[in-house]
Amino acid sequence: MYDQFVGLTFGQLNRCQSLNDISAGIGVSEVFFDDLGLKQSPARSTMSDGNSKRDWRVFESLYYRLLSHYKTVLKKYHNTHIIKEIKDKSIKLIDSSVISLCLAMFDWAEFRTAKGGVKLHTVWDDMLMIPEVVNISEAKVHDRYGFDQLIFPKGTIIVEDRAYFDFSLMLNRIKAENVFVTRIKSNTTYETIEELDLPDGIDQNILKDEVIRLTSDKAVETGISEHKLRLVHIYKEDENKVIAVITNQLDWEYNTIAELYKKRWDIELFFKAIKQNLQVKTFWGTSENAVKSQIYVALICYLLLELIKRTIAKIPMAFSNLSEKIRFCLYHYLSLDYVCNEVREGARKVTIKKQREIVFETDLFSG
Repeated sequence: MYDQFVGLTFGQLNRCQSLNDISAGIGVSEVFFDDLGLKQSPARSTMSDGNSKRDWRVFESLYYRLLSHYKTVLKKYHNTHIIKEIKDKSIKLIDSSVISLCLAMFDWAEFRTAKGGVKLHTVWDDMLMIPEVVNISEAKVHDRYGFDQLIFPKGTIIVEDRAYFDFSLMLNRIKAENVFVTRIKSNTTYETIEELDLPDGIDQNILKDEVIRLTSDKAVETGISEHKLRLVHIYKEDENKVIAVITNQLDWEYNTIAELYKKRWDIELFFKAIKQNLQVKTFWGTSENAVKSQIYVALICYLLLELIKRTIAKIPMAFSNLSEKIRFCLYHYLSLDYVCNEVREGARKVTIKKQREIVFETDLFSG
């Protein structure tokens, strides 16, 4: 298991395109793979067998154990935006992202007629700024059913997109004393009970704040129609559109609701970071087990890189910048402090004394 994990991690950090790349890359230096704790560089066939036979849940378990171990440190060094009115509340962001696969090669991952894929269902903890729960399903699974459990401990705030807009789910969360902040579907019918006042001249992006009651037959059938809810209409200037956000919290400032929904951008940035900087688009095996193993190793790498970025880097650093530095420093035995804080863009001059002269006895490039 250790050899397999080392190989897959190297492949992630070095953006390898194939198992052959991983095998060749680790095998470049005997000193290197000996220092990694390997008796030999991993063979392509051995890694392929591991991808097929070693249960992906091993890597899933390792991710959660690392998350549990470093949870306190990750919270201490988070850089999330604190909303004053709810600064002590637990906030969970829920979303999913599809990773496309070639249906001809990954026939188990049928998505659409000529397209395959898997879906990464994610619960993002706002204080950790790390995925707290991840489920990998076939891409055709609806977001709403990506998790068996979408009810959280009392007082938890849940922020999500309209894919999770569901009357029964909303009702169960009210009973569990969860607060949901969800984008409402455009065809939802409701009646306005009260339109709340908005201060003049400030917060021009908040167009309307109202207390409503859902009125559709399905709302009446489920019982959600018996509860007063709140609807905040937010203008998004960058997209030139209005977003209507529904919540069961009637007392908070309207800006708190708007800022909570804005936090969804954090989970979108996570999906973007993992797809652009780790290897979750090109896969080293075609089985479901191989794909899930590779994705969970990518999540482990994301967690460890975030830990390094938050605790060792002395200046703010983009995830993409750190992952690139790690990639080209893998073989150089540099300290993480040096990689994070000394390796920079731009030309450098030689500042150390030469130990010996290199003498070229033969001109290799002449006829």
